[in-house]
Amino acid sequence: MAGDRPAKIGIIGAGSVGATIAYAAMIRGVARQISLFDIAKTKVNAEVLDLNHGMLFVPPGIVEGSDDIEVLRGSDVVVMTAGAKQKAGETRMDLAQANANICAALLPKVIAVAPDALLLLVTNPVDVITQVAISLTGLPWQRVFGSGTVLDSSRFRFLVARHCGVAVQNVHAYIAGEHGDSEFALWSSASIGSIPLSQWAVADHGRLTSADKESIVHNVKDAAYQVIQGKGATNYAIGLAVTNILEALVHDERRVLPLSGLLHGFRGLEDVCLSLPRIVGRKGIEPPLPIPMTVDEESALVDSADRIRAVVRGLGY
Repeated sequence: MAGDRPAKIGIIGAGSVGATIAYAAMIRGVARQISLFDIAKTKVNAEVLDLNHGMLFVPPGIVEGSDDIEVLRGSDVVVMTAGAKQKAGETRMDLAQANANICAALLPKVIAVAPDALLLLVTNPVDVITQVAISLTGLPWQRVFGSGTVLDSSRFRFLVARHCGVAVQNVHAYIAGEHGDSEFALWSSASIGSIPLSQWAVADHGRLTSADKESIVHNVKDAAYQVIQGKGATNYAIGLAVTNILEALVHDERRVLPLSGLLHGFRGLEDVCLSLPRIVGRKGIEPPLPIPMTVDEESALVDSADRIRAVVRGLGY
């Protein structure tokens, strides 16, 4: 992203999530070069070969891969997906220690070959891993951030849209806090078109009762568990969600996305990473937007911060 040079995206991990991100980014033509790194040489070579066999049908570009970290050299954005896989019955927080160890082994090497890169964490528990990554790399907080609740917010909008019988693109609403069990919906600022959801009462398009809202939030929180139970991993939606983030970064779109980043005094919270709507562009993330919150929403934010902070401290960061 320096000058007019085409962007290079590096992806750590050629598993189901990393490979799907590469596939989605390739289809959408996000960057002219996509480089995958994985310690499993046979796996990464096979994924790259499969992707390159489809190059005829997508915007021109280069897809390469290796088990040598040098493949990431000069990346403008590095996406971290490597980590222990969440199993049925496990929470994201159960993966914290194993994935923090993986980050400790890999991230210093990544920074050595891509010192100017933005670092986008997808590895779970993403809020914890984002804070670990900031500590390990010493990079400015603006350049180290997690995919956060971008996918959760997409799930949220989908369920609201389906209930109200409108296009998901016309629902404006966010999930905030932890990407996990303590996340919460920002109902007070949610809207369809220009109508606040609290005032939504359009003939033949339903209303949202308290029970409806409770059911929707439950389904958002439970979504990943449902997918993992059925097919072993989530990959398509997170692949598209991360590609959406990459577009905002590479093309400097100034898009508002609920990414996980370090807080500095937002509603009294310090030194904890969690998701809130932020402006996202070529330089990374900005501080959270001063969104309105009810007392209950602010309390949920504090609870989520306490949960994340406790896990980070337990890891020694």
